[in-house]
This record gives sequence, C-alpha cells and structure tokens, in this order.
Amino acid sequence: MQRIDFDLDREHVELNQLLKLVGIADSGGQGKAIVASGEVTVDGVVELRKTAKIRAGQIVRVGDAEIRVLGVEG
Repeated sequence: MQRIDFDLDREHVELNQLLKLVGIADSGGQGKAIVASGEVTVDGVVELRKTAKIRAGQIVRVGDAEIRVLGVEG
C-alpha cells in the first residue's frame, strides 16, 4: 500500500482537492469523478460527497493509496 502524508496548513481541505494535491487526480474535476465512483473512504467509510471537508487526523483511502492528513504540528 502506498502511504502519503499530507500536511494540512488550514482548518480543512475539500476531498476532491486533496486528491489533486497529492497527485492521485490530475485535476479537481477528476478528483470529483473518483469520489463519485465510490472508490474513496474516509476513516473507513465510503465518502460520496465530492467536497467533504477533510481535517487533520483523518485517513483517506483510494485504491492502494492511504493518505494521512496531518496538522501543521504533524
């Protein structure tokens, strides 16, 4: 499994933008399509809201990638 640590520098990031920022999606639109496909889980639960607010401490999984969202303190 590919593990990605994402340092969040604000209160939250929208899910489709997170996928873009870590390189899983080439664009926000592609990120929305990935979320809509049902392939994304947040903290183990399928997330279908494309602009769900992802905060520090959450874990997002897409395929074989796991994204750990870290706060500014890590």
